[in-house]
Formats: sequence, structure tokens, C-alpha cells
Amino acid sequence: MTETVTLKVDGKEYQLPLVTGTEGERAIDITRLRAETGLISLDPGYGNTGSCESAITYIDGEQGILRYRGIPIEQFEKNPNFIEVAWLLIFGKLPTQQEYDRFSEVLTNTANVDEAMKHNFQGFPRSAPPMAILSAMINALSCYHPEFQDVDDPDQLEAVAARLISKIRTIAAYAYRRSRGKPVIYPDPKLRYVPNFLHMMFSQPYDKYICDDVTQDAFNLLLILHADHEQNCSTSTVRMVGSSQANLFASCASGVSALWGPLHGGANVQVLKMLQTIHDGDMTPEEYVRRAKDKDSGERLMGFGHRVYKNFDPRATVLQRTAERLFKKMNKQDPLLDIARKLEEITLSDSYFVERNLYPNVDFYSGIILRAIGIPVNMFTVIFAIGRLPGWIAHWAEQNVSASPRIARPRQVYTGNPETRYVSLLDE
Repeated sequence: MTETVTLKVDGKEYQLPLVTGTEGERAIDITRLRAETGLISLDPGYGNTGSCESAITYIDGEQGILRYRGIPIEQFEKNPNFIEVAWLLIFGKLPTQQEYDRFSEVLTNTANVDEAMKHNFQGFPRSAPPMAILSAMINALSCYHPEFQDVDDPDQLEAVAARLISKIRTIAAYAYRRSRGKPVIYPDPKLRYVPNFLHMMFSQPYDKYICDDVTQDAFNLLLILHADHEQNCSTSTVRMVGSSQANLFASCASGVSALWGPLHGGANVQVLKMLQTIHDGDMTPEEYVRRAKDKDSGERLMGFGHRVYKNFDPRATVLQRTAERLFKKMNKQDPLLDIARKLEEITLSDSYFVERNLYPNVDFYSGIILRAIGIPVNMFTVIFAIGRLPGWIAHWAEQNVSASPRIARPRQVYTGNPETRYVSLLDE
């Protein structure tokens, strides 16, 4: 028997079904609310609204849990392999060796973009934001792959997913090289996913960039930890655009645009700016924390707390260990990392932050790691987009095969003028 809740309105009672998820989370199904009652729900920011049922990612913000297809993200730390995780998200299971080899081969063979697309890069000013270029060029890819305007079976999905995941790093590297006035570096088919991307970013003619194992693992973990995060702003955007049956290229390009915002993908940039402000202002971390606790100071402690996680962010825990390994291997001193460590130490022992559950989140360490690898700040959000792409593809595909797909069409509560008579003011 289906559980229900009772809604009482104007003396009438309505029975609304309760839906229970795999992990016991419960939701009131209001699919027929308007049809049966004439009412809609009002939930600005959708903080209490489930837009879909999904089998991809599970988050428990109270317990600090993040799982991809049931696997805790901490389990990817010892053997970080972004492509394996991408397959898991998109196809619902870990790949066999045969599936992994086949997918990797397509990634390698499709890393180049059409030579004609190089002219598109020349059309952007060198000062163009890399995220603007990334969104535009993902859309442009659809023009070169008309065979993927409709994706109707797993083989097509595998083919288009491989091309997008492979080419997004090439586009990102080209955008960076364009902004620096440097020559394009073509992908190297002998390199794996992360070393190949860093090769395209940093190699010079006759001077090839070599990626060591620790850097490769750190970068893979960064991409893995950003690969999906349930119904966040950009993923919800991809699903909304895809609900109109827009192709995968257009849908993912919309995700890039949503991620561009400083409240979403740009959060780690704000963390680095804060650390730089502390360093340049010759402030101690203790002094900055005191200012951050003062509501009238205008200072904010960036990289602490999370809208979803009311406890610790499990991704931050993994990245903290990753940062330690990376800096130990590089034997590189960075005053910003020292400031970050001190801020973490202060806040974890300060009752003000502990009582409010303001623990370090994923953005707190990701910017420091990217800085250590040599990624410029204006490319931070681009790296986020590369990592998040498999999640976007997975959600687009999950929605695309739904038995009862519906175009997303939120309602509103109108608060404008009542019916008003037209009186022209042009002749006055």
C-alpha cells in the first residue's frame, strides 16, 4: 500500500503519495498537485524540491557522504583513474578491461579537433574568458558531428561521450594557449588523459612537459571529486536544456555557462583570492579569522561550509591529503598553503565555526593544488568543467532514456500589476 500525506485546503482533503529512495530519503510526490487542487508549490532556489529521480549520485549532507553509483568517493583515492570513474557515472557500473581499453582508444583517437575549428579560436580576443570560449566551442563541436544530433542507443552514447570527454581538454588547452599568444600543442597519442592535457597546456616546441606520477594522481583526483554532485546548478541546467530534446553538445555547453558563475564553479578562485589578500596584506591567519567573525568587517572566510554538507565535505578530506602528498613530492614551499593550513587549524578548534558546522569544503584545497601544478587562476573553472562533464553526460543520458520524459517547465507566483488598460504616453 502506497504511503500518503494529507493536504487540507479550503475544507477539502487531498492525498499525496510519499516516495522513498534507496537510502531512505522521503519525498512528497506533488506531480498532480495543480491538476487536483489548482495550487502549485513555491520554493525559490529549489532547496526543498526534487526535480527528478536519479540513480547516479547519492549525497547525505548531514553525515558527509558522497557516493558515485553507490561507491564512496574515498575509495577512488588509492587508485585515481578519471576515465574509469567517467564510465561508471555514464554507464552505471565499473568498466571491464575490454570496455576500458575500447573507451580509452576512442579517447586517444579523437583528441584532435577539426583543423577548421582552429579559426574559431582566432576569432576570440586574447582577453576572452576561457569559460566563454569553452561553452562556444562545445556548441561548435555539434556542427562537426551531425551524426550525434540524436543519440538513441548505448553505442552512440559511448561514441559521443568519448569524443566530448576527449575534446574538452583539447579545447581548454587551446583556449589557454590562445590567451597567452602561444602556439597550439597537439595531443600526444602516447600519453594518458591527464598527462596529455598538461602536455597540451605547458609543452613548448622542442621542450615537452613531463607529468610525474604524483601530479597525475592529484589531477585525476581533482577531476574525480568534481565529476558529479547530484542536482547542482549546472547539472540541473543540463537536465533542463536536455528536457527539450536538445542534443548533448548544446546541453553540456549550457552546463558550462551555469558553472561559470562565481557562486558555483568560481568558488575556489575566491578562496585563492582570500589567501592572497591575507598574504599581501601582511595579516596573520588569526587576524583574518577575527575579521571574518565580525559581521561588520566585510571579510568572509571563503571555502568553509557548504549548502549541502552540514557536516564536513568528504571531498575536502581527500584533497587535504592529496595536497600534502603533492607538496612533499614537489618539495615546494608555498606561503598560501601555509596560510590555508593555519586557517584550517584555527577553524577546526574554534567553537564559533564548530557550532555552525563550518568545515573546509572542496574549494578550500582545490585552488591550492591547481596553483601548485601551475594552472592559472582564470583556468580554474575550466578544470572544474572538464571534471564535471561525465556527470553532465550521465544525467543527460539518464533523462533521455526515461520512460516518461517531460520538458522542464517550472511555474511561478505572479506578483506584477493586475489587469491594466492600455493608454499610450507617446503623444504627451
